Amino acid sequence: MSEPVLVTCPACASINRIPKAKLGAGPKCGRCKAPLFQGQPVEVDETAFNRHVSRDSLPVVADFWANWCGPCHAMAPAFKSAAAELEPHVRLLKVDTEAEPRLAGRFAIRSIPTLIAFRNGNEIARVAGAMDRTRLLEWVRRVLAD
Repeated sequence: MSEPVLVTCPACASINRIPKAKLGAGPKCGRCKAPLFQGQPVEVDETAFNRHVSRDSLPVVADFWANWCGPCHAMAPAFKSAAAELEPHVRLLKVDTEAEPRLAGRFAIRSIPTLIAFRNGNEIARVAGAMDRTRLLEWVRRVLAD
C-alpha cells in the first residue's frame, strides 16, 4: 500500500488520510463527502489556514490578497488556473488580508498580492507582486523542488 498523505477538506476542514497513489483518483472527504480537490484555490479563514498549513502533507501556496487590489484581481485567473494544474500535489489557498488581518500581520504582509509557499508547516519561500500563469507555475515548481 502506498504511503498515506494527510489532506484537509476544503469544505469542512476535516483531516483525511489518503493513499498517495490515490490522490489523483478524485478522493472525497470521509466526513462530509465533498471532493478534496476541486481544481481551484480554497478561500480560507485563519482557522482553516492554520489547519491546511500545519496538518497537510501537501505543500501549500497561499495568496495574500485584498478585494480593493487591482493587481490581485488581475492575478486571480492565473492563480485559479495554477490550482487546476497543481492539484492534487499542491494546495493553493486564498487569504483575504482585509478579512484576516491577524494572518497578514503574522506573516508581515507589506504588499499584495504576496505568495507564500509552505512545506510541513514552515514558510519556504515568498514573492510579492502579480504574476501570469506561466511565471506563477515556474515559481511554485522551483521553490517546491528545492
